Amino acid sequence: MNESGRDEVIVERPSREAVETLTDFWTGLASEQRQYESHVLPEENRTAIREILVRQVVTNRILVARRGDTLVGFLSYNVESGFFEQDVTRGVVEHLYVLPDHRNDGIGSALLEAAEDALRDRNVDTLVLEAMADNEPARRFYRRHGYHPHRVELEKPVENDNH
Repeated sequence: MNESGRDEVIVERPSREAVETLTDFWTGLASEQRQYESHVLPEENRTAIREILVRQVVTNRILVARRGDTLVGFLSYNVESGFFEQDVTRGVVEHLYVLPDHRNDGIGSALLEAAEDALRDRNVDTLVLEAMADNEPARRFYRRHGYHPHRVELEKPVENDNH
C-alpha cells in the first residue's frame, strides 16, 4: 500500500478475460468524450470495440493498470503503418482511460510511461496521440509529459452560413 492507504498500481498486459471490463472502460471514455463534441457513439460501438480490444490483447498492444485485484485503467497503442513513406516511425497512443475515482493518483502517467517504453522497444522515433480540442485537462496532462501540437484538425458542419 502507498501513503494514501491504497494498493500500489501495477501496469501489465491484460488477459483475454479482461476484455469485457476493457469494453466498459472504452465505453466510459467514449461517453466522457461526448462533452467535448466527440462524434463517437459509445454503446453503438460496443461490439466493434470488443473485437478491437481482443485483437489488441492478443497482439500485445494494450496495457492495464491494476490496484489489487481491480482494473482501474487502460491504454492502447500501436506502431503506425500507412500508405505513405515517412522519415520517422511513429508510435501512436490510441486510448488512455482511468476510472474517475482513481484519477490524479499517477495511474495515467504510469500507463503512458509504460506504453512509451513499449513503443521505444519497437524502435519508434516519435510518439503521437490525439486529444479533443476542448478537453483542456487531457491536453494539460499530455503537455506535462512532453507532448505538443503537431497537426490541427479543423471541422465545420456542412450547413454553415459562412461558405
